[in-house]
Amino acid sequence: MVIEGVSQWASILTPNTTYEPKYCIDLILAEQIAEDLKAQGYNIKDKEGGPTITISRKVSGPNGMTRKAPTLMDAQKAPLDCLVGNGSKVRVQARPWEMNRNGQDFKGLELQAVQVIDLIEYRGADGDELDAVDSDEKEVDEL
Repeated sequence: MVIEGVSQWASILTPNTTYEPKYCIDLILAEQIAEDLKAQGYNIKDKEGGPTITISRKVSGPNGMTRKAPTLMDAQKAPLDCLVGNGSKVRVQARPWEMNRNGQDFKGLELQAVQVIDLIEYRGADGDELDAVDSDEKEVDEL
């Protein structure tokens, strides 16, 4: 299954470790796509940017298995090694899954690959956007 949308909070090549480590992406969907997925039983949340689905892949699998990161590629399917920022237009390949635990049915999508159509690269707060300043350029322009 391939789903198009706008990325939010993408952890594709490096897992999100806030709770149980997992690769994940929140995908803001067009209204019609959201309605179709909701009708199929998937959990769609109404968030600030629009209807959103979370697609993830747990790092840890059964019997101590470790799952590899999903594939990240550009529009021409060339491999990417970057952080996908909020607002990037993407296509997500996901594998549907269903399970029953203690008599309750669960349904979701496992993240398999992300194709970036329009990249907004994430820039962290670690100073990577700052350039070195030559000693001759120490004056700061007035605002």
